[in-house]
Amino acid sequence: MSESNELLELSKEFKECQKALIAIGDETRQLIISALLLSDCSGVRVGDIANKTNLSRPSVSHHLQVLKNANMISVRREGTKNYYYLEARDNELNKIIRLFNHVNTIMKHAPDRRDDF
Repeated sequence: MSESNELLELSKEFKECQKALIAIGDETRQLIISALLLSDCSGVRVGDIANKTNLSRPSVSHHLQVLKNANMISVRREGTKNYYYLEARDNELNKIIRLFNHVNTIMKHAPDRRDDF
């Protein structure tokens, strides 16, 4: 692949991941993601996340909405109850993994810059 095509592809991948990268860049949302990872795979309610993270329910709800809008988490409804969980199938996390694998591949093939000084 030519260098210009490589840059275009990389730029496209970064753009596709932008919302997810912003969403997971926040420490509070990282804490919520960790709580979801360590919870039952059937999903966790806002109050349970608030208890595990020592955050207020409104704060948890806000951050869950950001993560949901970035397609980082999913929600399952049972009547009036919402259960939040990380979707193991194709989600934004997989796009981020592909992006960083691409970056890593480019770096492996880049000339050694330590000799340029």
